[in-house]
Amino acid sequence: MSGAFRLNEGGRVDRARPLRFAFDGKAYVGCAGDTLASALIANGVHLVGRSFKLHRPRGVLSLGPEEPNAIVSLDAGDGRVTPNARAAQIELYEGLKASSQNAWPSREWDALSLVGLFADFMPAGFYYKTFMQPQGAWAKLYEPAIRWAAGLGVAPKAPDPDHYAFEYAHCDVAVIGGGPAGLAAALSAARVGARVILFDDQAEFGGSLLAETKARIDGADASVWLAATLAELAASPRVTLLSRTQAFGLYAQNFIGAQQRLTDHLAAPDPRSPRERLWQVRAKRIVLATGAFERPLVFPDNDRPGIMLAEAARTLVARYGVKPGARVVVATAHDSAYRAALDLAAAGVEIAMIADLRPSADGALPQAARLAGLRVETNSAIVGSYGTRRVTHALIAKRWADGAPSAGEAIACDCVAMSGGWTANVALHAQARGRIAFDETAQGFLPASRVEGRRSAGACRGAFSLADALADGFAAGAGAVDVAPPQPPRVEGAATAAGGALALAIGGAAKRPGKSFVDFHNDVTARDLMLATREGMRSIEHVKRYTTAGMGADQGKATNLNALAIVAAALGKPIAEVGTTTFRPPYAPVTFGAFAGLSRGDLFEPIRETPLHGWSARRGAIFEDAGQWKRASRFPQPGETAQETLERECLATRAAAGIQDASTLGKIEVVGLDAAAFLERLYVNAFAKLAVGRCRYALMLSEDGYVIDDGVVMRLAEDRFHVTTTTGGAGRVFALMEDYRQTEWPELKVWATSITEQYATIAINGPKAREILAPLTEGIDLSPAAFPHMSVREGRVAGAAARLARVSFTGEVGFEVNVPADCGERALEAIWAEGEKVGAVAYGLDALHLLRAEKGYMIVGQDTDGSVTPDDLGLSRMVATAKPDFIGKRSLSLPDLARAGRRQLVGLLPEDPAFVPDEGAQIVAATAPPKGAAALGWVSSSYFSPTLQRSFALALIADGRNRLGETLFATTMEAAKPVKIAAPIFYDMEGRRLEL
Repeated sequence: MSGAFRLNEGGRVDRARPLRFAFDGKAYVGCAGDTLASALIANGVHLVGRSFKLHRPRGVLSLGPEEPNAIVSLDAGDGRVTPNARAAQIELYEGLKASSQNAWPSREWDALSLVGLFADFMPAGFYYKTFMQPQGAWAKLYEPAIRWAAGLGVAPKAPDPDHYAFEYAHCDVAVIGGGPAGLAAALSAARVGARVILFDDQAEFGGSLLAETKARIDGADASVWLAATLAELAASPRVTLLSRTQAFGLYAQNFIGAQQRLTDHLAAPDPRSPRERLWQVRAKRIVLATGAFERPLVFPDNDRPGIMLAEAARTLVARYGVKPGARVVVATAHDSAYRAALDLAAAGVEIAMIADLRPSADGALPQAARLAGLRVETNSAIVGSYGTRRVTHALIAKRWADGAPSAGEAIACDCVAMSGGWTANVALHAQARGRIAFDETAQGFLPASRVEGRRSAGACRGAFSLADALADGFAAGAGAVDVAPPQPPRVEGAATAAGGALALAIGGAAKRPGKSFVDFHNDVTARDLMLATREGMRSIEHVKRYTTAGMGADQGKATNLNALAIVAAALGKPIAEVGTTTFRPPYAPVTFGAFAGLSRGDLFEPIRETPLHGWSARRGAIFEDAGQWKRASRFPQPGETAQETLERECLATRAAAGIQDASTLGKIEVVGLDAAAFLERLYVNAFAKLAVGRCRYALMLSEDGYVIDDGVVMRLAEDRFHVTTTTGGAGRVFALMEDYRQTEWPELKVWATSITEQYATIAINGPKAREILAPLTEGIDLSPAAFPHMSVREGRVAGAAARLARVSFTGEVGFEVNVPADCGERALEAIWAEGEKVGAVAYGLDALHLLRAEKGYMIVGQDTDGSVTPDDLGLSRMVATAKPDFIGKRSLSLPDLARAGRRQLVGLLPEDPAFVPDEGAQIVAATAPPKGAAALGWVSSSYFSPTLQRSFALALIADGRNRLGETLFATTMEAAKPVKIAAPIFYDMEGRRLEL
């Protein structure tokens, strides 16, 4: 036995296995099978925390993912701190340690509850209106205070010691929800041999059947049918049962994201086991059996500890063997609350009154309550409550003919079980673009359309009774595999429940003393919603953001419909016209760890090393990250500073030669009869007439006309091209090629193969580059006439088969040697040996960036920002406008992309040749521009050149090419300094050195 409120028998807990746990430092005892919420209530703990904004006492409201109040922090030791966990979903284990949140110094005596005295001065919109201005020193005082006083748990500061895993799967039928409808759907699909995955967020499958006490299915107790069904599913090798698994997202083409909790319920988990697993499932068909949420009633002071949903109170008794209180008032507008009253009474709980908001209640359940001797008062509403840290009285008022309430009767109680009816859980259906419509009978939104490959079943589409849910589930499961539905089981003893009410429990409740909470999580009241409409909010999305209703961790699962009804009444519109807010993933909170999986630390991204990495490392290279690659940034000699190394590498490359590992460049081979046509559609350039053995610099645009990548296209044969991309863009470009090849132009006979890792690429630049290569090259004439700039040849270099391209990114004579990766080091050693004879140096990425900028060559992603067109870069002549089409062509004709005044790439020459502007520095027209004046542009690349013996920069400037010679100003932290606009080429403007 554990706790004064634990029943001696009943429920699914194991009383023979007591579990010790602590809450706010105090020791308690629960039972195996308990949740933290049920164990706390069993021990008489109803106050579990304080509210988000007003620090009001709060207790358990529900027992599912919709719980807005009982949110705690868990401390598993070793840095395993989990804030904002729902007590109702935390499985109890030996030694569990939990603490309340948002209370100081304690949840019983919270000094911050004094905020409630000023609540009337802090209505919806208070923060927007009060704290937007003034800024400055005052903001530094109030912002930390507000953040400390409001909010939820504290994020852990220590690194997460756990690890997480991914799982990928395919199935014929995915069933989301393990209640009656979901089990029936899985069963009917599995019986015809379908591969089935069944998801459920609870530790046990069964849903409402886990708390079923009276219903019989095919002549046996519901628990017998449940056990037999689970045994049959578990025995099938084609069925995967995933308990403790929350399907949080439903995406295009029946893709499901689900979070499986693997060890959170264990006292001493195996450290080798992942804490969670992220399932990524593609299903042919999906059955949504996500159930429904009971709605709370909206009345003054409806948030006191001890006030909970009727089904939660019944589940405490029927599933956990816990009395929610000794004397209970049931306040309802739905028949299902009568079943709760009957089960509570059978467990020895005194039912002080059943107050039914409806004028009459004549169904089977109300009649059974009357026959059991329970006091039933119809046309009665709960209009208030009393108590401090737990409810002590419920104020029940009769409704007169004009709708006005009576003075009310205070009924002594320690628990109020309320029910405003049921809200179908349509979140995943709506996420997946399924249409929903308001149903007057169900008093809620139901699926109004079937999305291809998906169907809903059970309570989530309005089949609320057990018999209807089972029949609907069997039909949905059979329909998912295109067979006739089987005969559903015979259900007895499960009475049909009807009714429901929305908005305020009684018309005048909003004007009575006390706060009528609609969104418990964010302390949003009925008055706040009405105020929002008076402030001019008409869209429910605007009301949501103005009041924060539905924006808490629970996302308003059980309460949003009441908010919609109140707003609709205030606007004088039907609920259907007001509509709903947008349903977005994730459906429930998901840990960052689950999304990250193994991608942490060194595994965050693959560390890619080129075939020549070892050679560079042995020569003392300093490496930096270039995309996922490790790339040498410089090769310092002993005692050199970074700037000295940069200057030495640049000057030596210009004077003799520089040798660099360029293997990180993306390399894609495009082959096929339609290879040229394919590239013409991808790039802005023309390739149909590109001669074999020639190269062309190419630009790739996004569909909206902006530059996203560049490279060199080399034609090796009529039907074969070698395409290079930027280091960071290789994966994106290859994926884009495959996307267009497979989906947009499947008629083209073309194939693309990534060959980045298959080749080592050695770049040799400088006036002596040809002299270095000549002794090592076989089968290729290196003379300028036979091998001009922008050409490609195939032969042998240093004994290895090679693709040798004469291209340059420095402005000097340049060659790129592509040899098989396993021949890379041997080829480079031979090239280096020849290079040393003529004074060549190894140069890194730092020197390459400076050398290319001197020549005016731009870098995608540095000198572009995602909104730059070819013309902005001065490359409009490259665009083959005569081509019928290419990616981005139509966008280039849009007025905004051709308007005057766009930012264009130009050069900058600071007036002070020693001043190097910061990259990202804003360019303005005056040293002290008027307040609010927009900058003319910004610096994209900036260097001090040892060749030019001065500083220079590249920048994107509004109408830049028409400003040549004009003096503008580059901002610094101290002052703006003058810079002159110049052409973006600073070295060998005629290009003669490329032709040597």
